[in-house]
Amino acid sequence: MDRSSRQPGDVSAGQARSELSSRAVRALWWGSAGLVLAVPGTAVLVAGAGRGWRLPVAVALVLVQVCALRWQVRAPVAVLAVNAATGIAVWTLLPEVSLTGALLAAQVALCVLSATGPRRASVWALAAMCLPVPLAFGAGGGPAGVTVYLLAVVLAWTAGQWRRAQRARAAAETRRAVVEERARIAREVHDVVAHTLSVMVIQAGAADDVFAERPDQARQALRAIETGARSALGELRLLLRAFGPGDMRDGEAGEQREPGPSLARLDELADPVRATGMTVSVHREGAFDGLPAVVDLAAYRIVQEALTNTLRHAVGADEVGVCVSVEGECVEISVVDNGRTSQGRSDTAGAVAGRGLVGMRERARLVGGSLRAGPLSGGGFEVAARLPVGRMS
Repeated sequence: MDRSSRQPGDVSAGQARSELSSRAVRALWWGSAGLVLAVPGTAVLVAGAGRGWRLPVAVALVLVQVCALRWQVRAPVAVLAVNAATGIAVWTLLPEVSLTGALLAAQVALCVLSATGPRRASVWALAAMCLPVPLAFGAGGGPAGVTVYLLAVVLAWTAGQWRRAQRARAAAETRRAVVEERARIAREVHDVVAHTLSVMVIQAGAADDVFAERPDQARQALRAIETGARSALGELRLLLRAFGPGDMRDGEAGEQREPGPSLARLDELADPVRATGMTVSVHREGAFDGLPAVVDLAAYRIVQEALTNTLRHAVGADEVGVCVSVEGECVEISVVDNGRTSQGRSDTAGAVAGRGLVGMRERARLVGGSLRAGPLSGGGFEVAARLPVGRMS
């Protein structure tokens, strides 16, 4: 059978068996072996007393069941077949042992097959385990014995299905967490790289324009490029430390760590934009010390992306105002420029052409806030966000 013809259940079954550690497999064997020795083993010793040769044969068959359980994870179908055959043989030799007890090892194998094997195979195995019911009823087991046996078989299969669903739910949660973490990393890298590169491109162009006539201004632009690049490298280093393994997060013992992005560093965020020749005014109101880290970072990134959009898309803009205030349980953010709105800055274009407006809205939504962005009636463009503080606290 080729790979394309496999059922989804077959793939998940193989993954389930591979995910079990050797310690878990041994623990499962010891537990199931102890159960079989305790229940049908004891029943065989009691029922076989004084029955001559039947007792040692029945004991040998029980030991075969215990040994077969060693491979119940690796080959559950074969183990189920062996345990079902030996269980029926035990029940035939010693009818005093109930059918439920004689086939307990087969029920354990059915549970493992239902949890780790293909779903279709477990359904067929469940049907096969119900075949001895007419024999039990005809041998005088009665409705009560048959009912107990059917309930035991169905419960064994259901327990395996429950474990299967639990494992599938855990795998889905893991996949969702991985996707969310990748999106978070992508947002952080975009915010750092896009802002810094936009500023560097504009400053490099300005330096080239005045390189011959005004070398001092060109040097100033080059120094601003160097400062911005070093700042971006520092933030990327913080990202690698935050998302990397434990030894990378711990860092070297004597390493001096730079502070992370925060509203307290708004002036550092605005300085590279000022170096391009744009007037940037920063206004703060309220206390920023007690803000939750996630809200502080989200507010910083929103301001950073808004300034980046101003540099990239605000045609003719030479002024931009940044206002951040803490009022009650919310952080209010407003970034307004005086440029003409280009087609690339339209509210719908942001979702198609890039991650700018979409990323800002996503950051605001993740902390329970809201964001609106659009052109102003008197000209210019505004990005306004409202981020709750109390909810994240």
